Amino acid sequence: MAGLHRTYGVAARNFTAFPQMPDARGLVEYGAKVEELGYDSLWVWDHVLLGVEPNFPIIESLTVLTGVAARTSRIKLGTGILVLPLRNPVLLAKQLASMDQLSNGRLLMGMASGWYKREFDAMGVPFERRGKIMDANLEILRKLWTEASVTGEWGPHKVSKAVMYPKPVQAHLPILIGGYVDRVLKRAATVGDGWLTYFYTPEAFTKSWTKIRAFAEEAGRDPESLKNATQLPIMVGTSRAAIQDVMMDWLNKEWDFPANSDCSRESAIMGTVDECVEQLEAQHAVGVQKIIFVPYKYEMEQVETIAREILPRLRGSRA
Repeated sequence: MAGLHRTYGVAARNFTAFPQMPDARGLVEYGAKVEELGYDSLWVWDHVLLGVEPNFPIIESLTVLTGVAARTSRIKLGTGILVLPLRNPVLLAKQLASMDQLSNGRLLMGMASGWYKREFDAMGVPFERRGKIMDANLEILRKLWTEASVTGEWGPHKVSKAVMYPKPVQAHLPILIGGYVDRVLKRAATVGDGWLTYFYTPEAFTKSWTKIRAFAEEAGRDPESLKNATQLPIMVGTSRAAIQDVMMDWLNKEWDFPANSDCSRESAIMGTVDECVEQLEAQHAVGVQKIIFVPYKYEMEQVETIAREILPRLRGSRA
């Protein structure tokens, strides 16, 4: 898998806060626009049901990426993250292989075990077994993508001489594992291609990335081979002080910060172009490879400012 060092993606607004509805066609146009602006990847969120009061309408992640793939030619397509235990792994293997074919090898998947019990209950998937289900699903995906014939039993999946063609365009379709508890960090280090995290300060990133590298070494895996990416909220303005209250209001209303995780509002990148570049360089300094921007309210003015004024400076610092 190609390296992720100093590559920059942007999130798409495929979920909104009710009563606003996501715009399916608008998401495809957004994907085409961010490719023109020079972002290397587009990332969408993945849920089937999200929230009660308020609820968050969402366009299904793989549907969005398929639409964007058909309108673009270069930009990579990612999920940040796909809730793997909710998916039938045999069907998902076929879907993702087909999407990789359609996009000519542009998938870069983030996957995790999930956190929203109500969603699992509705889908008929045992929430308390989601970790074991995820491990089994990962194994099924990899085997179907790489082996000529697959036989085995993984819980309810009794696979006998299964032949799945065409394979993905990519000989190794990359999967970054999302999550924050130690058993998940170990999964990222040992069976994933690396780690995808969400709203982490440089200090919080360092703590978990150090653990991941240690888990890899314990398993006999070269930690230098691991990839990572972090999703960061960002707002560019006249000064940090001038926009901080507005940014925090958005983060408090539309984003989740689990009490037992290290993701936090303090990760937000805010201020002038110079201030934002300084904060982003602090992320790279502790080992962050790929940054996925979550622009304030996905405003196109923010998306364009980041692309035209921040990305050239970050790329100009490439070692």
